[in-house]
Amino acid sequence: MRAQLSVVIPTWNAEDTLPALAADLMEGVEAGLIRELVVSDGGSQDATVHIAQSIGAEVIKGSASRGGQLRRGADAAQGAWLLFIHADSRLPEGWSKAVLAQIAQGTPAYFKLSFDASGLASRLVAGWANLRAARCALPYGDQGLLISRKMYDAAGGYQDIPLMEDVALARILDRMPGARPVALPLSIRTSAARYQSEGWLSRGARNLLLLLRYLGGVDPHDLAQKYRAKQRPPS
Repeated sequence: MRAQLSVVIPTWNAEDTLPALAADLMEGVEAGLIRELVVSDGGSQDATVHIAQSIGAEVIKGSASRGGQLRRGADAAQGAWLLFIHADSRLPEGWSKAVLAQIAQGTPAYFKLSFDASGLASRLVAGWANLRAARCALPYGDQGLLISRKMYDAAGGYQDIPLMEDVALARILDRMPGARPVALPLSIRTSAARYQSEGWLSRGARNLLLLLRYLGGVDPHDLAQKYRAKQRPPS
């Protein structure tokens, strides 16, 4: 029986972070869980594509839109289950065992969030993210998403939009019987670089405002136009 899991990673100039995540994924390879690694690149100008190819990943190239990158990556994946994860994330020891247990349960899941930074601000932001995900069924992409291919297809998959593709899919899953994502018993660790450079309060408030405006009906392309004015393309 072939391994069940396809891992999909959207990238953009991720040469500094992709190798560490690839090392974390080896646990899943050794456990016989990972069938393939798909790197969906958005036009990296560094060594990201070379690194991905050197570790045996299938590389899909396209424009730098995270929703589109995730969608293209999922289209190329062959596994019965999909794990979407950002390139600047780190998986905890024992993640493959937790994922195998969740696959046996048959429902979508996400990791609890933590940051690679200490201090009260990082704990508060992570705490809010975990509360939002649990109470509102709105995990963000930096928490990862584990989902069966069957359920992903039934939900219509990720939309090819520049922002809020994770929220859009989560909202659809929440309305489907038995598809509400649940938290895995482990925390993923993601980069705090953007929070540290912009300020924890400033970035946190902007993220919340973007979410509220999206939920209020603002087109994600309009949101992205203002957001990208101060941001690099996603990685």
